[in-house]
Amino acid sequence: MSIDSEILTAMRRAGDAGTSGAELAQKLGVTRAAVWARIEELRALGYEIEASPLHGYRLRNTPDVLHADDLLSRLWRTTKVIGRDIRVFQETTSTNDVAEKLARDDVKEGVVVFAEAQTKGRGRLGRAWLSLQGKGLWFSVLLRPALRPQAATQLTVAAAAAVCRAICSQTGLTASVKWPNDILLGGKKVAGILTELSAELDHIKYVILGIGVNVNLTLTDFPVELRRIGTSIQMEQGRSANRAELAVALIRELDADYARVCDGRFTAVADEWEQCCATLGKSVHVLIGRRTIDGRAESLDEDGALLVRTQHGRLERITGGDVTLAK
Repeated sequence: MSIDSEILTAMRRAGDAGTSGAELAQKLGVTRAAVWARIEELRALGYEIEASPLHGYRLRNTPDVLHADDLLSRLWRTTKVIGRDIRVFQETTSTNDVAEKLARDDVKEGVVVFAEAQTKGRGRLGRAWLSLQGKGLWFSVLLRPALRPQAATQLTVAAAAAVCRAICSQTGLTASVKWPNDILLGGKKVAGILTELSAELDHIKYVILGIGVNVNLTLTDFPVELRRIGTSIQMEQGRSANRAELAVALIRELDADYARVCDGRFTAVADEWEQCCATLGKSVHVLIGRRTIDGRAESLDEDGALLVRTQHGRLERITGGDVTLAK
């Protein structure tokens, strides 16, 4: 952890009791003047830090920005893999692009890359993803699971379940999943997941989970053609949401479900996923290239693929394509 992260962690743990400059200096192995300089830098970033002779330093408020040191301090010792390394960019083409470069550079799994804005954010099937400055959570997670390539869909399913839980825990809103990667609020898309992987025949080299969550977008932020199908947390709950708190909740839930998948407990994840799935039990239309499949979505298989029963009684295993609910 950096000095700033250590300072924020210490202030959060101390709460109203506060922590003195001398205590921070001793803990960090720096001078009190160095601590004061870092406090001033944090204030310049928008952190409201109170200082008094009696209580020392107390954290009173935080800005609506994504700051890697702040996120790490909020996550202090609460995750095992995901979130042990966090990087925040003001703007990038796509966080998946950054994560892919880190993967090729042999960076350890668990790194999370956030961007306050993306210029070329993307979703599944080459679709563009609206990624406005400071309005949402646009991030990617680098993973190196010991899974067969065919089981990579498990990670998409786990991520969807984790996103639903995080949104519920932070807002009280009930989110649902449209297989495989759309998260819905009130029947409209609030988040999406893009899973990209590099694999050989028998093993996965790395997986990148790209996640976009519309947090504080308003109706006018959406292009006209998306206003009927897209939404945000702010639009659904009638007030803005704290992006940093939601980011931390997402990382914790993703880490928990990643552990379950890696431990061979995907069935438990799938059971939770099914409880919030808006696709199972419904008639669906599946477009895979030029092929179409119509039937009833029945369940997930052990790898996370969607099982669709056609009108002829045949069970089709769906691992990709575009799935829409039949009208």
